[in-house]
Amino acid sequence: MSSPHTFTSTELTHLRRTVALAGEALAAGDAPFGSVLVDKRNVFLREDRNRISSTNDATRHPEFELARWAAQNMTAEERRAATMYTSGEHCPMCAAAHAWVGLGSIVYVASAEQLKAWLGEFKRESGGEEGSAPVAYLPVGSIAPGVEVIGPVAELEGEIKALHRQYAGLT
Repeated sequence: MSSPHTFTSTELTHLRRTVALAGEALAAGDAPFGSVLVDKRNVFLREDRNRISSTNDATRHPEFELARWAAQNMTAEERRAATMYTSGEHCPMCAAAHAWVGLGSIVYVASAEQLKAWLGEFKRESGGEEGSAPVAYLPVGSIAPGVEVIGPVAELEGEIKALHRQYAGLT
């Protein structure tokens, strides 16, 4: 995690959009994750949300999809200067894709550590067993040490946590 960051109104607009996309994913039956890719001027390029349920493909994370799109549609220089805004810190698969494609910085609303804690909290609240994810909850820096990472974003954490709570069946 980087030092405290003061977000511009444009950055906050992108971050709020990631939360809205997470809500769209939830409405479609997917885990609530959304991402927005912008260029070096912070101008919107593309967005996506989780699409696992509708495709039956566990790799259909928005961060992975945007990395794939960037590899096919942007020059290496454009990718290095781009920023990905996302509702949750990249999982190891998405962090690796981000790094291999050569994308620039990541700005996330909630960290992998926060998500892991929330999911444990939700399981305890519901009386269920604490399950484990198929991969470890690792910070992006453990997978992609050269990528600048900014987050979490305190003012939006409550909104994304509420979406994850709903996904866990606790409304």
